[in-house]
Amino acid sequence: MNTPEWLKPGIKGALIGAVFVSIVGFTWGGWVTGGTARDRAMEMSRDDVVSAMVPVCLDIARTDPERVEKLATIRAASTYQRREALMKAGWATVPGAEAPDREIAQACLASLELNGTPESAPPAVDEG
Repeated sequence: MNTPEWLKPGIKGALIGAVFVSIVGFTWGGWVTGGTARDRAMEMSRDDVVSAMVPVCLDIARTDPERVEKLATIRAASTYQRREALMKAGWATVPGAEAPDREIAQACLASLELNGTPESAPPAVDEG
């Protein structure tokens, strides 16, 4: 096929422009692929579920007849073992689940009154 000479600069400009717009869009424009969008959506929904389940965890902790003993055990544990202690206490096992959830336990731990932090404080969830 013979392309007219006057059309060649337009085709080159369109191709260069398309490449430039794609690079700028994906680098600085916030464009993402479908896989990345799906991964981000799953992460955000997981964070929302964890945030929604923290009040359930706090309610389980508040109504537990062995609350004082379990809180003492959690406080006695080292900082990096407190999540495991809270999971063993059963407070991070939401109704209908067979096992405790680590992320819910971590968020619930942040909301419990362990170091002077009130239970009514919102859970610490990373939205980054």
